[in-house]
Amino acid sequence: MRTVSAPSGRWSGRQDEGAVVFHGIPYARAARFAAPRREPPRAGTTDATVPGPVAPQLPSRLEAVMGPAAPLPQSEDCLTVTVTAPGNGTATDPAPVLVWLHGGAYLSGSGEWNLYDATRLVRETGIVVVSVSYRLGVLGYLRAPGVAPGNLGLLDQIAALEWVRDNITAFGGDPCRVTVSGQSAGAHSVAALLGIGPARPLFHRAILHSAPLGLRFHTHQRAARAARPFLAALPADPPTASVSDILAAQARAARALAGPAGLNSAPPYLPVEDTHPLPEFAQWRQNVVRRAPGLQALIGTTADEAAAFHRPHPFFTRLRRVPVLGQPASAALSRLIQRKVFDAPARDFADLLAEAGAEVWRFRFGHLHPDNPLGACHCIELPLLFGDSTAWREAPMLRPLTPGEAATEGARTRRYWGEFVRTGRIDDAAWPRHRLGSDAPHPLP
Repeated sequence: MRTVSAPSGRWSGRQDEGAVVFHGIPYARAARFAAPRREPPRAGTTDATVPGPVAPQLPSRLEAVMGPAAPLPQSEDCLTVTVTAPGNGTATDPAPVLVWLHGGAYLSGSGEWNLYDATRLVRETGIVVVSVSYRLGVLGYLRAPGVAPGNLGLLDQIAALEWVRDNITAFGGDPCRVTVSGQSAGAHSVAALLGIGPARPLFHRAILHSAPLGLRFHTHQRAARAARPFLAALPADPPTASVSDILAAQARAARALAGPAGLNSAPPYLPVEDTHPLPEFAQWRQNVVRRAPGLQALIGTTADEAAAFHRPHPFFTRLRRVPVLGQPASAALSRLIQRKVFDAPARDFADLLAEAGAEVWRFRFGHLHPDNPLGACHCIELPLLFGDSTAWREAPMLRPLTPGEAATEGARTRRYWGEFVRTGRIDDAAWPRHRLGSDAPHPLP
């Protein structure tokens, strides 16, 4: 056990080999469909050795590739951070901080998940990792005038960054060296935060894994289209409906919005432009450009992003069985999604930042094993950075590798990420900075 006294309270964490973990620290509270409010300091010492609750959610659609996370209770009172700090007690200078925003299509996931355990990353790099839980689905991103304002999940993330600014020194972190990082929906959130004025002073570097930047943000019209089937399916008033009714109505709406055969895999609920705190798109882009000088960014994708969505999908399974044309047609559709949603937008965003004065490095994760049919699918890099062999033991995307073998494979990646969080650079002559118009991301792992 190790106890830390911070402005938010006194927290007792779990000592691990080379690291100490503080679970479930609340950074804010929020009533349903209301903005987050800062938590007053806790009196006494609070046990932070057990994971906190996760945001209300249904099972992730990516369990078919990632495997399941360890089950945790669900609660609307879910605005927490898990802090993993070096635990050897020998550091004299504050450590740089990585703030992790999980993915999950804005519908699932949690900073409390065992899949994102940062003990190994912290032990090997000496950084502090803060994993953030934020509101999901309609509870976090519904925009319906008179019901929900939209972008509550974004406000949660900003509140978490404010908590880091005010508290991380007590955990051995440096509030002047904060890197905000995310994967998938989390990376999409990082892109949004780069163009939100009040958020930008809260972090200094950015890492975007597999951001679906081709989706952009919802307009008011698209947000209204996503709200209608949910409100129609909900049998009670949204502010008072049960969580189970909300999740059931959300699931029915998501199926309707996915279209025929469920082919539209885009998140049904996501940040809405021209809705507090996110400016309309042109202003967001202008803000990104204006604040780019001095920013360091890592931006990348995996080589087979769409395989995570298409390989297990019944439609694509049937399509691949069609003689002669099935396999090529399925592969062509996956390549189209890869190019339109992930690869080309990542290159264009890197160009935008670099042209405006940011230092940018790009990456692309490749196959871990040639015999796995999922290839270098969406999420393939996560076990290289986070979790232990127990967390990822049921992940189909790793087979035939064991999670331990994947962790060994990820040692170089963890070293790169730690170096970037610490210095804002990649010190490897074989990995040059991004040049405008270049479409040659550095291969990993």
